[in-house]
Amino acid sequence: MLIAVIEEGSITGAAGRLGVTQSAVSHSLEKLRELVGDPLFLRSGRGIVATTRAEALAPQARALLEAMRNFSMVGGFDPARYEGRITIAANDLQREVLLPSALARLRAEAPGLTLRVIPSNVPTAEMLRDGRCQAVISPRPPDAADLMQKRLFEDRWVVWFDPAMRAAPADLDAYVGAEHVTVVYEPQRSLDFDHVLAERGIQRRFVASVPGFAGLAGFVRGTARLATAPRLLRDATMHGLADAGLPFDAPPLPMYLVWHARHHADPMHQWLRRTIEGTVPASLAAV
Repeated sequence: MLIAVIEEGSITGAAGRLGVTQSAVSHSLEKLRELVGDPLFLRSGRGIVATTRAEALAPQARALLEAMRNFSMVGGFDPARYEGRITIAANDLQREVLLPSALARLRAEAPGLTLRVIPSNVPTAEMLRDGRCQAVISPRPPDAADLMQKRLFEDRWVVWFDPAMRAAPADLDAYVGAEHVTVVYEPQRSLDFDHVLAERGIQRRFVASVPGFAGLAGFVRGTARLATAPRLLRDATMHGLADAGLPFDAPPLPMYLVWHARHHADPMHQWLRRTIEGTVPASLAAV
């Protein structure tokens, strides 16, 4: 209940997630408040926010739930009997290209499964350590000894433009001379691609930055601006724009599945990783 209220941000949302009434959640919350001696949640606008004590209890609660789940699966994991939510941290590219197909395959075997996707932004090891998510899909795995990773696929960078407003840049000078839109993840982390170009001394004029690839198209469409983004977004967030190869050699864009070492031998997590990995070929072929 504690985790449900924290993640849903409301009593109503937690009740719907747990399949109980709002009064049942409120009653359980009152008992928990008495147990820990803290209000746990306070009203903020139309919703509620967790207190510092509730946030401190959350990792312990997630660990208890994980231990209970592992205890119940001693002897094997049967996807058909699984009832629960899996949380994956991912940004636009992974969310648009890979996860819809992954959900279809996961639920085909585990009809009781629900998927929650949260933004990874610049992923941290703490996201996996404290149980906020079971896996991260990212081109930049956190550097930590207790994390494990598997390379899923590799994409390439292309330049995007509105073909009704301009042609693809013919050379480096035309590319550099244009106005550009880019992605800056919170908190203030530019794309690795932008860092590479800066190190090569290639300076561009950025007229706008957005927090994810999904925001690029609106700033490119109807203008002569350029955006440099993964090719696999062609049928997703960049639909309707044209793309072309870059007028210089660019680094590849690898994509990794990342998880915490404590889950490595977990039968449920092995099934999750195997299913996601098995989704890749069909997902890429459809783009």
